[in-house]
Amino acid sequence: MNDSPSPIPDSRRVEVVAGAITDARGRVLLARRTEGRDLAGLWEFPGGKREPGESPEQALVRELREELGIEVRVGPPLIAVAQQYPDKRLRLDVRSVTRWRGTPRGHEGQALAWVPRDKLPGYAMPPADQPVVAALLQPDRYLVTPVPASPADDDAWLDRLRGALRNGVSRVQVRLPGVDVARRRALVTAAAMDCARAGAELLVNGDAALAQDLGLGLHLPAAQLRGLAERPVAAEVPLAASCHDAGELRLAEAIGCDFAVVGPVRATPTHPGAPGIGWAAFEALREHVSLPVYAIGGLGLDDIAQARSHGAQGIAAIRGLWP
Repeated sequence: MNDSPSPIPDSRRVEVVAGAITDARGRVLLARRTEGRDLAGLWEFPGGKREPGESPEQALVRELREELGIEVRVGPPLIAVAQQYPDKRLRLDVRSVTRWRGTPRGHEGQALAWVPRDKLPGYAMPPADQPVVAALLQPDRYLVTPVPASPADDDAWLDRLRGALRNGVSRVQVRLPGVDVARRRALVTAAAMDCARAGAELLVNGDAALAQDLGLGLHLPAAQLRGLAERPVAAEVPLAASCHDAGELRLAEAIGCDFAVVGPVRATPTHPGAPGIGWAAFEALREHVSLPVYAIGGLGLDDIAQARSHGAQGIAAIRGLWP
C-alpha cells in the first residue's frame, strides 16, 4: 500500500518555530491566520519562519516579539512535527512558553484566543498544528501488553499491569494472540476494571466484538486495517491502528482513527530478524498525516524526548513499559 506521492525536495523545506504559550490558568494562546495567507482562517500556535543563522530559540523570541509584542523565555521542546504540503515540506518546532513580559496582542492584525486545553480540539488548525494539540493533551506512552505464558501466570500479569498504571501509563493496548476466547475475555475484563480505577484508556487488539461488549477502544492490526473502508466503531469509541507505510497511515486517517503506531524504529526481539526503520524513516512517514503517531520498536522511557523531536506523540512499547 505504499502509494506515497513524490517527496518534496529538501530545498523546499520550511523551518518554522512556534510557542505553546500557557497562562497561569492553563489556557493556551492561539492565533488565527489572516486573509491572504495560506490556510487563512485556521488557528495555529503563534510563531513563524526561522531565518538563516538563527537558533530555534532566537527565532521564537524574535517572532513572538514581532507578532505579539511580548518578550518570552523559551521553555523546553514540546514536539517537532514534519508535514508535507502540496508545495512544500514544513517542520514545525514547538517550544513550551510559560514566562513572558507584556500583554499579547495581534500586531499583524491576527485574532487571538486564550483556549482551555480541553477545548483545543474544537479549533480548526493546519495539519502540522494538530499533532501539537495531541502532544498537549494525550499520553506520551502507550503500553502494549505481553501475553501471559499460561493461565497460572494471569494473576501475576494483572499485578504487573497495575504496576505499569502506578508508574504513569494511562493508555494501554491489551494484545493476547493465541489466548482462548473465555480466558481472553476474563483478562480483558479484569484489565478494564484496573484501567478504569486508574483513569487509563484501554484498547483491545483486533477483537471488535469484545471491545464493543465491554465498552472499550479498539486497536487494529495492519492486516485488519487494510480490509476496511470506513470506521468500524462509533465515533466516541477510541480507535487506533498499527501502520508500516504511508498508505496505511493515510487509510488510518481516512477511516477516522484517533492515533496510529509506526515501527519498528529499532530492531526488537518481538520481530527477530526485522531491522528497524530508524528515526529518519519514521519522520518521513509521519509527515503524510496529521494523526498523533507513536513510535514503536526497542524503545523505552528514555526515548520519549527523541521520539517527540521526530514528530511522534511518544513511544509505544511492551518491554520498555512493562514492570
